[in-house]
Amino acid sequence: MKFFIYSSFIAIIGLIVIIFTLDYQSAITYFIGILLINILYIITTKGKCLTEKEKKDETLYVGNLPYRANENDVKTLFEQFGEVKSVRLMKDKKTGKRRGFGFVVMDSKEGLNKAISELNNAEFGQRTLKVREANEPKNYD
Repeated sequence: MKFFIYSSFIAIIGLIVIIFTLDYQSAITYFIGILLINILYIITTKGKCLTEKEKKDETLYVGNLPYRANENDVKTLFEQFGEVKSVRLMKDKKTGKRRGFGFVVMDSKEGLNKAISELNNAEFGQRTLKVREANEPKNYD
C-alpha cells in the first residue's frame, strides 16, 4: 500500500511538471504508465498479502528452550514435521543472551499441528518444551 501511495504521488507530481512544460500528450502517457505500474504491483502482491496473513496462522510459540539451543538446532527439531520458514529465538536486550523461548513459522497448518502434538511437553536438551500456536503480538500503547 505504501508503494501505491508513493508512486501515485510521484505520478501526480510528474503530471504537473509535464503539464507546465505544455506537453500534454507526454503528461498523459506518463500518468497512464504510472497507473499501470501500480495496478501490476497490486495484482502481483495480492497473493503475498494473503501469505503474510497465513504466516501469522502458522507461527508457533516454543517455550522452555535450552539456553544453549540456537536457531539451527530448533529448525532441525521442527523440520521433521514440515518445512520451517523461519526461526526467531528471543534474546535479552541488555545481555544478548537467549531467553529460552522463540517462534517458529511452519510452511503449513498440518506441520504446525503435528509439531504441537509431538513436541509439546517433549524433552529437548534436558528441558520440557512448551509448544503452542503463537498469539497475536500485544500492543503496549
